[in-house]
Amino acid sequence: MKRKYAALSLLLLASVICLTGCVPGDGVNNEHHPAGFFWGIWHGWIAPVSLIIGIFKHHIRVYETNNIGWWYDLGFYIAVISGFGGLSLSRRKKVSKD
Repeated sequence: MKRKYAALSLLLLASVICLTGCVPGDGVNNEHHPAGFFWGIWHGWIAPVSLIIGIFKHHIRVYETNNIGWWYDLGFYIAVISGFGGLSLSRRKKVSKD
């Protein structure tokens, strides 16, 4: 049982480290290379991680300011809605056996 929790903790730690590699505001996107639709999807998925990192590093943001506009916004909102709204849709309701 302890191995299962250790493996899960290691997997969670590795995931968080990988997610921090491409957060909004890290300098990958600039005026000459703005973030597009797929970057919007990625930034929407990692928004909670970006929010937590942004508390400690002030140059990290939840939303990339150097983007192409409407397409980035669409990707960002699709990812945010599907990521957080999808959790509530996947929950099963308990059936009472009265």
